[in-house]
Amino acid sequence: MQLDQLDRAVVEGFAGRVVRKDLVRQVKVGANVPVYVLEFLLGKYCATDDPFSIEAGLMVVNQTLKDNFIRPDESELAKARVKQRGQLRLIDKVDVRLLASEDKFWAHLQNFGDKFVHVPEHLVYKYDRLLQGGAWCQLDLVYDAAADEAQKRPFYIRALKPIQVAAFDLDEFIEGRRRLSRDAWLDLVMRTIGLEPGEYDLRGKLVAVCRLLPMAERNFNLIELGPWGTGKSFVYRESNPNAILISGGKVTVAQMFINMSTGRVGLLGTWDVVAFDEVAGLQVSDPTVVNMLKDYMESGSFARGKEEVPAEASVVLVGNTSRPHCDLVREAHLFADLPKVMIDPAFLDRLHYYLPGWEAPKLEARLFTDHFGFVSDYFAEALRQVRKQSFVRAVDDEFALGDHLSARDEKAVRKTVSGFLKILHPHGEWTRSELREYLEFALEGRRRVKEQLKKLAAHDYAKTAFSYIERDTGQEHWIDVAEQPDDLAADLHVETQQVSPATPADAAPTSDTATEQLIAGGESKLVEFKQTARVNIHTHKRDPVLELMVVKTVAGFMNAEGGSLLIGVTDTGEVAGIEADIKTLGRRQTTDGFALWLNNLLDKALGPTAASLVRISFESHADQTLSRVDVAPGKEPTFAKGTKGEADFYVRLNNATRRLNTSEALNFIRTRWS
Repeated sequence: MQLDQLDRAVVEGFAGRVVRKDLVRQVKVGANVPVYVLEFLLGKYCATDDPFSIEAGLMVVNQTLKDNFIRPDESELAKARVKQRGQLRLIDKVDVRLLASEDKFWAHLQNFGDKFVHVPEHLVYKYDRLLQGGAWCQLDLVYDAAADEAQKRPFYIRALKPIQVAAFDLDEFIEGRRRLSRDAWLDLVMRTIGLEPGEYDLRGKLVAVCRLLPMAERNFNLIELGPWGTGKSFVYRESNPNAILISGGKVTVAQMFINMSTGRVGLLGTWDVVAFDEVAGLQVSDPTVVNMLKDYMESGSFARGKEEVPAEASVVLVGNTSRPHCDLVREAHLFADLPKVMIDPAFLDRLHYYLPGWEAPKLEARLFTDHFGFVSDYFAEALRQVRKQSFVRAVDDEFALGDHLSARDEKAVRKTVSGFLKILHPHGEWTRSELREYLEFALEGRRRVKEQLKKLAAHDYAKTAFSYIERDTGQEHWIDVAEQPDDLAADLHVETQQVSPATPADAAPTSDTATEQLIAGGESKLVEFKQTARVNIHTHKRDPVLELMVVKTVAGFMNAEGGSLLIGVTDTGEVAGIEADIKTLGRRQTTDGFALWLNNLLDKALGPTAASLVRISFESHADQTLSRVDVAPGKEPTFAKGTKGEADFYVRLNNATRRLNTSEALNFIRTRWS
């Protein structure tokens, strides 16, 4: 193998922390052990670029596996060797349980096939993962058949070392990241999971790295469905000792949450990631499992018995699709291959990201890397360390999220962006363009979830026009999903056919409808809710982007059939009031002051003629004041002026306000006002 510039940089910057991935594949053949176990040995004996040292190290690794690793069908032979020699060094998975009736810890060696192996208590307390599902270890086993034992249990663990990074320095890891560009670091991450970045474009790399998000972001819920053979489950099964992969079978409450008979916490309280492989074949006979999982995916805790148990495990669903995704989109929905008990909108709405597995190529020889990548257990520990950080507010300095995103949508997008930043920018530095890439990728994945929910429950999940706004320019960008092209052209055609003739302001289509009725009917083509018009509910400060959204909505109504904007009402129809907005109005902290501010805003952005089509009123609901803005359709096109003097054309389509490009606007205007 010829070392490239990235190889030389990482060998120098992360000495002893990287390994050649082609060596891993070479040793993996015939050794049925997880990749991180092999890389533990390769990192110990082959962490060099000297070919002679690598050759010698490979001999040691292969001999170690030959002498120490046993297959399950060799368990009785291994027991005989321990008895014969008195001592044997093994590589095996060890899990420990406390047998209260004997007041003693017992170890279970998976391949060795013995559930009653003596283990020193100090090792149990030192490595608590042994009590939480177990860990692969290198251990020294001795044989001592005590004569006074009523039941012979002669195997004793004398020494034990988990196969994972012994010490991790996050500052050293971050400093190593600073020495590389984003693109070089992204390539290194790709090589770490065994893929050659030169075979992928940027989107392909982000799709691959997206599989790592549940490892870096706490309580991140991911689904990936697609064709077989694309490596969907590899990173959860092989490359991270902090993740567990459940392949099909029956899932129980005791297994996932708490076993009430023993009090033992289940998988969600034990692992960083719980992934369900071949999810279509998952057997969930007890609907309680899905209901509890639904609550856990939302809150990050579960109740079983009297206590609430917090946990940080991410939930991953992976599986194959029964038909091409384009057929599923056209004839059914992209969740069609899940078990019926999981095709519940409330459950699916907890998913933060739908990763399009059909975009990942089927794995073949050319896609695997022969270069250096991080030793898997070292990188796994890095991901575990950055889980403690949070970049969920990172987008706020540069961008604002569009008004079609619900609170749950916004949470999903923020967590996805945060995960990418933790993996690719653990040092906390990134450019605006890089942040935009992650934001658009995050919006797309969440919209893919929302579009399928719209098919299952159209009324509850009608708002799918996802967008973001540049804070400095006010420019709004809409995000589409590739497999479901935006139907803007069709909407425009329907809109131009249905628009009624222009009418005076007092004859706007919804002006005579009671406000309570508008709220009860929810958002629609003629009704829009805004929780605030000025104050950002996250920063509690005035936000010009929110003012722009009000202007857009009013302009959109004017260019369509008119409508009513209710300020002080949340997306779910709860009256929040405009009191927070009023407090930002200086000396005029009254409803009159609010009306004056809003009139001035619309007059400046839309012009006096358009502003005259607006009627502002106030009503009290549940001790909260809301502002109702009734808008009449305009007699001529209305353009909204931006912060830099540009003029944009907006129109209300279905239950969304959309900006049209020049061609679309000209066609719409020609038809609408001809």
